[in-house]
Amino acid sequence: MFQSKNQSFNNLSMNEPLQRRTPSQTDIAAFKDLTKIDALTRLQNSLNKLVLTTPSQSQKDVRTEFDGFEKLFSRYLLDSVDQSSIDWQEIRQPPEGTVIPYKKLTAIDEHDTKDFLNKLIVVKLNGGLGTTMGCQGPKSVISVRNDLTFLDLTVQQLEQLNRQYGCEVPLILMNSFNTHDETEKVLQKYSHVSVKIYNFNQSKYPRVDRETLLPVATNVNTSDNECWYPPGHGDVYQAFYNSGLLDEFIEQGKEYMFLSNIDNLGASVDLNILNHLLTDEVKHEFVMEVTDKTRADVKGGTLIEYQNKLRLLEIAQVPKENVDEFKSVSKFRIFNTNNLWINLQAIKRVIEDNTLHMEIIVNHKSLDKGINVIQLETASGAAIKSFEGAQGINVPRSRFLPVKTTSDLLLVMSNLFTVHRGILKMNPQRSFPSVPLVKLAISFNKVKDFLSRFQSIPDCLELDSLTVSGDVTFGKGVSLRGTVIIIANHGDRIDIPTGAILENKIISGNLRILEH
Repeated sequence: MFQSKNQSFNNLSMNEPLQRRTPSQTDIAAFKDLTKIDALTRLQNSLNKLVLTTPSQSQKDVRTEFDGFEKLFSRYLLDSVDQSSIDWQEIRQPPEGTVIPYKKLTAIDEHDTKDFLNKLIVVKLNGGLGTTMGCQGPKSVISVRNDLTFLDLTVQQLEQLNRQYGCEVPLILMNSFNTHDETEKVLQKYSHVSVKIYNFNQSKYPRVDRETLLPVATNVNTSDNECWYPPGHGDVYQAFYNSGLLDEFIEQGKEYMFLSNIDNLGASVDLNILNHLLTDEVKHEFVMEVTDKTRADVKGGTLIEYQNKLRLLEIAQVPKENVDEFKSVSKFRIFNTNNLWINLQAIKRVIEDNTLHMEIIVNHKSLDKGINVIQLETASGAAIKSFEGAQGINVPRSRFLPVKTTSDLLLVMSNLFTVHRGILKMNPQRSFPSVPLVKLAISFNKVKDFLSRFQSIPDCLELDSLTVSGDVTFGKGVSLRGTVIIIANHGDRIDIPTGAILENKIISGNLRILEH
């Protein structure tokens, strides 16, 4: 019987076209949905097992963190976030009044200053390591000026503010599991300053195997940090809420958080912005400081109106065919400095009402052990659309002075800036306010190597642009002016002599100062 059926099938297949059913788009979508639900269920089971690897007294906190990760992972699976979610045709310039120039702000009344400052807390993002600059430990403990670290300068600023106005503005550090222990040790040296310092940890999320969509980690308490990651600074809202500090500061009468990256040396407390937040007839729950784009900032996120909401547009969300348009300084003239002012009660509301929404950033990485992983992150500025009365303030460029590389470090260590009580300001002797473009060679990347190549930091007051390639060193008292390009060919070395003045010069080949 089986043989005859098989025979008839063969006859059919040879003599007539077989009517195969092509799966419809609906069938494919339904299949994908089922696989996503299955992946989510398997992830939940893995997370439950991971929770059980922690001591019983820690399980509640770990479970709370994993709930946040589960929510993020669920959105990643079900919302197809790998695809651009922006309809380019629906993008609009921000409506009038939603991005205002800084110069239109009203100066604070000196009689209000103390009371207004007492409603403020300062939060610094302190989760990054100094590894990209060749340093061990938290980036915030790298010396950047006069042997003072990022953290020293921040504490100095707030100590001066508190003493000058008799107020109590606290400093809160959001650490990651990478920086927490070292930061705790460093904070002991500030025990006698007039600044209360708090710190809390951002979440610790498991990296997920790209093939299995399951956590790589098998134990929460493993010393192998490669299995875990801090999920970007968008985690600040939930982690701050989970820490209990949000409720504590609300009870103290604090109203606003000033949030910024600890490596942005321009991000000091601004009294005029604080005054605007506390006196404007419109309540602004979220204010983002933006500044004018230059050719160095074309990839920076910008503010747009999208679906009747003020929204941060990042380059990763832009369709490929529109990237050049996004980079246009004439169309998108401003970018996000990540200096944010956020109302504390509003943070509490969006967390508890589950209305906080930020776009997911998908990072693909490869671990040392050869496993390809996914880590899901969010950015704090993307939360702007979740708050009422959101606004951008176009601030002077001086409020954006990040130190991401040794090229940036050269500028902040030079005479381009003066430092007074922790605040860096452009040297008044510089004739124009823009910061020079500096691109140093790979051999300068690590701070130790960078410092060994300068007998002293050059005079950069009149510098417009500096490019250094190859094996180059600088003697004492060198002056750089205009556009300077120094290229040492492979195998050659260039020593810029002590006291040299390089103005609009291109130097290449081999220039070596020999000892005698």
